[in-house]
Amino acid sequence: MESMLNKLKSTVTKVTADVTSAVMGNPVTREFEVGRHIASGGPGLCWRIYNGTKKSTKQEVAVFVFDKKVVDKYQKFEKDQIIESLKKGVQQLTRLRHPRLLTVQHPLEESRDCLAFCTEPVFASLSNVMGHWDNLPSPMPNDIKEYKLYDVETKYGLLQISEGLSFLHSGVKMVHGNLCLENIILNKSGAWKIMGFDFSISSTNPSDAEPKYTCKEWEPNLPPLCLPNPEYLAPEYILSVSCDSASDMYSLGVVMHAVFNEGKPVFQVNKHDIFKSFSRQLDQLSTMSPALLNKIPEEVREHVKMLLSVTPNVRPDADQMTKIPFFDDVGAVTLQYFDSLFQRDNLQKSQFYKGLPKVLPKLPKRVVVYRILPALTSEFINPDMVPFVLPNVLLIAEECTKDEYIRLILPDLTPVFKQQEPVQILLIFLQKMDLLLTKTPAEDIKNSVLPMVYRALEAPSVQIQELCLNIIPTFANLIDYPSMKNSLIPRIKSACLQTSSLAVRVNSLVCLGKILEYLDKWYVIDEILPFLQQIPSREPAVLMGILGIYKCTFSHKKLGIPKENLATKSLPHLVSLSIDSNLNLNQFNSFMMVIRDMLSRMEAEHKTKLEQLHVMQEQQRSMNISNPGSQSEETKSPPSSGTQIDDIFGSSGVNGKENGAAAAAPQPNRMSLTLEEKQRLAKEQEQAAKLRNQQPLAPQTVRPASANNSKTKDLTSSLLNNMTSLNTLSLANQARPAPVQGTTIAAFPAPGPMMGPMGAPVSNGFNQPMGFQTGGMGMGIRPAGPGLYGGMATTTSTPNFGALTQNQGQTNKAPNLSALDSLFTPSQPKVTLNQMGPKPTTNTPWLNQFSSPQNTQTAMQGAPVGMGGVPSGFGMQANPFFSPQNFSQPAAAAASLNQSGIKQSASVNNDLKDLFG
Repeated sequence: MESMLNKLKSTVTKVTADVTSAVMGNPVTREFEVGRHIASGGPGLCWRIYNGTKKSTKQEVAVFVFDKKVVDKYQKFEKDQIIESLKKGVQQLTRLRHPRLLTVQHPLEESRDCLAFCTEPVFASLSNVMGHWDNLPSPMPNDIKEYKLYDVETKYGLLQISEGLSFLHSGVKMVHGNLCLENIILNKSGAWKIMGFDFSISSTNPSDAEPKYTCKEWEPNLPPLCLPNPEYLAPEYILSVSCDSASDMYSLGVVMHAVFNEGKPVFQVNKHDIFKSFSRQLDQLSTMSPALLNKIPEEVREHVKMLLSVTPNVRPDADQMTKIPFFDDVGAVTLQYFDSLFQRDNLQKSQFYKGLPKVLPKLPKRVVVYRILPALTSEFINPDMVPFVLPNVLLIAEECTKDEYIRLILPDLTPVFKQQEPVQILLIFLQKMDLLLTKTPAEDIKNSVLPMVYRALEAPSVQIQELCLNIIPTFANLIDYPSMKNSLIPRIKSACLQTSSLAVRVNSLVCLGKILEYLDKWYVIDEILPFLQQIPSREPAVLMGILGIYKCTFSHKKLGIPKENLATKSLPHLVSLSIDSNLNLNQFNSFMMVIRDMLSRMEAEHKTKLEQLHVMQEQQRSMNISNPGSQSEETKSPPSSGTQIDDIFGSSGVNGKENGAAAAAPQPNRMSLTLEEKQRLAKEQEQAAKLRNQQPLAPQTVRPASANNSKTKDLTSSLLNNMTSLNTLSLANQARPAPVQGTTIAAFPAPGPMMGPMGAPVSNGFNQPMGFQTGGMGMGIRPAGPGLYGGMATTTSTPNFGALTQNQGQTNKAPNLSALDSLFTPSQPKVTLNQMGPKPTTNTPWLNQFSSPQNTQTAMQGAPVGMGGVPSGFGMQANPFFSPQNFSQPAAAAASLNQSGIKQSASVNNDLKDLFG
């Protein structure tokens, strides 16, 4: 690596030293910055060619430098001759102005060390391209080393030389005298230019029709730089010391031969014996063999043979050569037309530019980029020609690399992006938007390209808006997301809402539908879908466009619409649109198909959610349910939160408790508690805690009935006291809504379990445990549907007042507590559930104010003394909300009924599973 760096350093140092030594002190350096050595040219390739720039304008130029050290080996007289010859050639070139002659930008300047002048930018001389690398920099530039001429370049180059000679012969009456490969220069764009007028001969009678030229005799003793290249000279120049325009045509023939034969002329000339060589050459030309011209294309071979003729009169003149069929190649004609564009009017130019896209693919890329493109971009200053030129420029841009596009094309396109007239410019750019976004740098896209699209969306022309909306989806994937979200989409929405054209509105919806896939899901839900409800018109095309956006969003795997949005916004909007009278049957069916798909997905998603919630609640419930234990443990331990919730919300089945052990049944899925339910639950838990903290009540001995015969029982007062106690309980606990008839789920389940004298839960044998809460005895009220207990007759909570009527008639007797006494008997015959059920009665408004009609079935186990300090005299017969018939059976019957009740509970649970899964 170090050796390579040292080599590079030495090379740079050498080049810098050469430039410094050669140009230092020359007046050219005052105005021009001299760059690196790139080529050589002129007589004997004696001129070194450097690239350079003008300091004031930064214009690119080529600097030709002749170092006087080259001629130090000659005598002073010879040096002076060489310098004078070179100066003459440059001065003559400076006076002549023609497109086929090398253009001089700064005249010759002489200093003590060198001669220098500046011309248009140059690539190399034709001799360099053909493999003659004398006076070239080291190492050899790769662009010259690898340069190969295309056929179209060769044809058009020879045509240009012919046109240059025609100008000299006909216009200036001058013979070049030294036309050869060294004096043909290829400029930066590849055009062939003539230079090297060191030995040019002007006519002695320019005004006459037949010009006469005087030729100098060949002096073999002069330095080579003082003589023309003998290999390209016509025979008469040496042998008869005569010349005319035909002599230049012979030189052209040799140049054509050299171009097709790798730079080799027709004959090699011995410069030491020039006359003998030319004599031998003359004989060979007289009997020219076909093998001499076999590499020359057949269509021009005959013309080259004529140019190399010994007789000057046989040679075609320059004007005739420009018209031979060989130069009628489409590429050569195209390049020739570009060189004469300044002579054409706009109509001729427009016709030419229209046909140019058919020709460009047939031409080599180098020719198109460096020859045709500069001519096209120069037309951008003419607004009327831009619509004709722009398609060709963009066609060339497609074949260029991104670097070539940025370097050669974009600087000229940037001003055109901002042109709004004529309108065709905008249309052309929109059609090639994918190309622009692919090859233009991001900063230029943001500053130049996208603003042009925005102007198109806001243009007053409906046609431009339609075209823009149709084209945007084709390059939407190339637009960065912030620009699309913040600039492009708002303008599309504005165009849709503000336009009066149905086509623009429909195309806006179609455009939005096509670019949905490049947008974010929540941006579509928050910005696009609400926008659809703002569209005012109801034409079928607009409605179908709206439907299409909904369908694309709904069905796209990246987007989708949440079920909440479907239920609250999308479906209501679509349903309202679907019944529009403008829709036909097929369109209505399309709406309904999308609506059904949305409903199906919404149903499936919500059902899945509910099933998952159900599974989670079941898992939570199974974790909270404690294993059944002994009666003493159950009595001491407070009920768990899961048991409390079960007691509050109840169960669809019939849960029984035997010997104080609770049997839990699976509960159906429930929603979360409301605030009121939570408040009620808190109060009930608080009261249950109070009951648990009270001391157990010892059973009192029942006095004989005869002891109370003397005291009359006031049933009305007792009933009112009991009603007041129940009313207080009802006010303490919020009223529960009446159950829905026919349902199997309790609206509000029973309170906590009813406690016996020892604090043990009391069971009625076939229903949930019931408990006393305040003011005596609490009632477990549980609604039940017709089939809740497997065929039991539906009853209400209205008590049977038959006993009450009887007691009122027996005012002088103590209350009959035989029904309570029967609860403690060891064994009684079994009775059926129907015998224990309360008699159906009719609901009365007076009773409804205390308790809603419900199926109430209760049983009491324990002492005849009530809970919470209520006197024992307040028994079942004194309570008007219970039927004494329910408790007239012995305890053994209740125990046997519990087994029957469990069977009924299993049946009910199965029914619930069928309904609620």
